[in-house]
Amino acid sequence: MDRFILHFDRILRTLAATPQSVQPTPGAELPEASLSDAERAHMAGLMRVNHVGEVCAQALYQGQAMTARDDHAREALDHAAHEEVEHLAWTQQRIRELGGRTSLLNPLWYGGALSIGVLAGIAGDRWSLGFVAETERQVEAHLNDHLAQAPESDGRSRAIIEQMRDDEHEHAEMARAMGGESLPQPVQLVMRAAAKVMTTLAYRI
Repeated sequence: MDRFILHFDRILRTLAATPQSVQPTPGAELPEASLSDAERAHMAGLMRVNHVGEVCAQALYQGQAMTARDDHAREALDHAAHEEVEHLAWTQQRIRELGGRTSLLNPLWYGGALSIGVLAGIAGDRWSLGFVAETERQVEAHLNDHLAQAPESDGRSRAIIEQMRDDEHEHAEMARAMGGESLPQPVQLVMRAAAKVMTTLAYRI
């Protein structure tokens, strides 16, 4: 019952509460860039996509921790989830600074990712960790693409994206070091296709 309450509390905190950052927000000391309306809207859309990614990360890690067999793996997943809360706070703050809003579909994203996390955990810890490694690898590539699109003058957005990219790389390396299996190529392709659908919708809705 205690674990159920904790998991339910995490859902509410992710979807309904304003996430609190413990670490300083990257780039907070930089001046706000002078962006055109189109650039501001585009960066708000990209940050909304990144925020959705962090909502999904919370759900994935939660689902995997719920079904993890090994206590060490469960603790590592919980630790990674806590680190991702920082990203959740940074992206939400930046969206507001840019005059945007978070995705209206966040409950849908969370529910879907939680289900996938549970299934990944049921498959076994080595496959679950392999799923983490592949997810983070794809997210890292995705963030590199966002950096390529971000105006050089938008130092605040770029600093957040760069720090997120570095953190995601560390999470992927952690999962591999703990014995995560490489996922079959068809699974990787399905993950990329699902991510494409999510990012396309989240950019607009």
